[in-house]
Amino acid sequence: MKKIAQLLAAGLSLAVLAGTASAQVVGKTEDQIRWRQSAYTTMGWSMARIKANVEGTYNKDQVIEASNVIQAIANSKLGALFQPGSDKGKGWEDTRLKSEFFTDKETLGKVAGTFGKEANEMAKVAATGDAAAVKAQFGKLGEACKGCHDNFKKKL
Repeated sequence: MKKIAQLLAAGLSLAVLAGTASAQVVGKTEDQIRWRQSAYTTMGWSMARIKANVEGTYNKDQVIEASNVIQAIANSKLGALFQPGSDKGKGWEDTRLKSEFFTDKETLGKVAGTFGKEANEMAKVAATGDAAAVKAQFGKLGEACKGCHDNFKKKL
């Protein structure tokens, strides 16, 4: 399972090769939307794995694996897949990105910075094996995710 998580994290990092908005644009808009949807689906699965561990029988190795995947995605320069105009269109499904993503740079910087910080901290805390500390940090990470959802993701 550890190898699968490492390969998945490496694959996601390769899929989002580009850096910030100044990086070379890779792929068509539909591809960019699909790639970022895939990354967020993988992150959601990893969050669910951590949640299952903090609410049920705790398995340190599973939490470390899931935390490392989240950290890899958070540090993968995923922002390069948010090119102007990618708030419209379809990847695997219609994008739910709000157009405010491109205009509210102050909020975007704050929520992106918080998410990166909390994802990195989640990996550090997971490595300790302290279930109580993991649960507390998982709450902070969830709040960081919510910050972006609340500001930049359309509700269904």
